[in-house]
Amino acid sequence: MARENLVVLNALDAAKTQMYHFTAIVIAGMGFFTDAYDLFSIPNVTKLLGRIYYTVEGAPKPGTLPPNVSAAVNGVALCGTLAGQLFFGWLGDKLGRKKVYGITLALMVGSSLASGLSFGHTAKGVISTLCFFRFWLGFGIGGDYPLSATIMSEYANKKTRGAFIASVFAMQGFGILAGAVVSLIVSSAFNHAYNAPSYAVNAAASLVPQADYVWRIILMFGAIPAALTYYWRMQMPETARYTALVAKNTKQAAQDMSKVLQVEIEAKEEKVDEITMRDDNNFGLFSKQFARIHGLHLLGTTTCWFLLDIAYYSSNLFQNNIYSNIGWLPPAQEMNAIHEVYKVARATALIALCGTIPVFMFALAIPYHHWIQKSHRIGFLVMYAFTFFFANFGPNSTTFVVPAEIFPARLRSTCHGISSAAGKAGGIVGAFGFLYASQDKDPAKRDAGYPAGIGMKNTLIVLAVVNCLGIFFTLLVPESKGKSLEELSGENEDEGGDEITEQQSTTSRTVPA
Repeated sequence: MARENLVVLNALDAAKTQMYHFTAIVIAGMGFFTDAYDLFSIPNVTKLLGRIYYTVEGAPKPGTLPPNVSAAVNGVALCGTLAGQLFFGWLGDKLGRKKVYGITLALMVGSSLASGLSFGHTAKGVISTLCFFRFWLGFGIGGDYPLSATIMSEYANKKTRGAFIASVFAMQGFGILAGAVVSLIVSSAFNHAYNAPSYAVNAAASLVPQADYVWRIILMFGAIPAALTYYWRMQMPETARYTALVAKNTKQAAQDMSKVLQVEIEAKEEKVDEITMRDDNNFGLFSKQFARIHGLHLLGTTTCWFLLDIAYYSSNLFQNNIYSNIGWLPPAQEMNAIHEVYKVARATALIALCGTIPVFMFALAIPYHHWIQKSHRIGFLVMYAFTFFFANFGPNSTTFVVPAEIFPARLRSTCHGISSAAGKAGGIVGAFGFLYASQDKDPAKRDAGYPAGIGMKNTLIVLAVVNCLGIFFTLLVPESKGKSLEELSGENEDEGGDEITEQQSTTSRTVPA
């Protein structure tokens, strides 16, 4: 049976939707916008990097990134993100959401700028420093995942909490689109200023020296939206749930929320002591009590996110390979270096506008040879766009929302960091695995330097099967609709609350759409 909750938390749960809710969505959302821009802008420039630093004079085709280099350039930011999610998720529970929020944003701004200022002119020097700075960029991005979700969940009211958290996550799509649009603008401007012939006409002239600025500008642009929101992030008060339940300062929590809710809230110190001093609210992450009450929840959130991101990141990071395979992009030798960036970015933008689900993966994979025929390419792109739309419409949103709702305040950021880190582990598996698995068995159709894989068709089938596995693990996740965070986490249960919470963990489950 639930006890009476703190007045300040009741006020938050019952608050009408106000301007400060939308302000919080914009501030947290712009961080996520930047995250998506930085992570997914790299596919727009990888072919250009291959041309600039790995073209062999006299070769019939322009250069491409070697397998190990391509894997590093595409995957190193994901490795940094995984580390950042674990570290900053833990730090957010120790120091507070607000303090750590500013650190992650500053790291993202500095690393974005440094990514475009990679040292040297040799391939080894440029790629090494690019990977170094993109790792730290990913490290900062990693912190934004658990902090943005946790802050929004703790600011929101009970009725619209899920929608508000999902609104923050929705900025990912706009970030991907922005990366494509910036790439289109920059490549168009440079292609117009330095009109070059295709590689087949004049290999040397197809790559103008100024092309080296294109990829640098695109990557550095990611610092701008992050820098613009830094001031407003620093003006946000600490969340009332952290201040009251973790820092145990209900007076400060009441003052902070009185300002944003524009109502007088009375602080009750003895009430927070009653809640936080109970043994039920003091167990740690690695305790038997956590494993009994929330173990299956954490297994559900981590496994679902892991399996989803195997498919999602492999599809996102290697869109340019898929476009080339179906013939939507002309052969590389028929374009100059900058125009190829434009073509890749245009395709990415169109897919992003339409906005990954097993049904559509199977629909792409099984009749794959039908789709790659020239007369059916538009149909393939429509189906491919649907996979992204339904991924973001359902599991890609719920994997972000649920971990921010179902764990105790003192462990909420940590558990969301663990869940999202599992997702990035899946992204790493997808990024590296897809790169090799999708290679054709025919040497003539295979990228230079790669061993034979299972082909694009079979790779898409594997991704669809992986998505289907994720469906079963959603059964471990409890329904959160209409409940306060304290009801979901069991922080405000009366004696016997452990048994109630445990019972809820085994009976009140749902399958996210």
